[in-house]
Amino acid sequence: MLGFISKIFVWWNDATPGTLLTLSRRGAKKVGEDDYGNRYFEESGVTGPDGNKRRWVTYKGYADASRVPSDWHGWLHHTFDLPPTEAPLHRQSWEKDHHPNLTGTVYAYRPTGSLALHEKRQASAADYEAWSPESN
Repeated sequence: MLGFISKIFVWWNDATPGTLLTLSRRGAKKVGEDDYGNRYFEESGVTGPDGNKRRWVTYKGYADASRVPSDWHGWLHHTFDLPPTEAPLHRQSWEKDHHPNLTGTVYAYRPTGSLALHEKRQASAADYEAWSPESN
């Protein structure tokens, strides 16, 4: 009971109460969970407009679609019939691990000279002269 009450009052760390209610009313069952803690659900009946079962992801923490790995993304969009828990996606030797897009976060890549680093700009080359409308 305490877990249910805590979900109501701290819903911003998980699915909203409305999402949880929708999942329970549609008879959705949990299919699996990825390495990031996202949980995946599929409804029991067929109500999708294309004759497929609806599928959902509830994000752990901040909802960001770039945090869904490619195998789960394929399952969510009906590219794969079976979830990665039953039929894992074959990985090639050259493939790298999935990483979320960190653009816009404090962990984003900021190269030397980036304005986000608040560094003083490097002096321009001596042969460079900025254009000015008064010099015409």
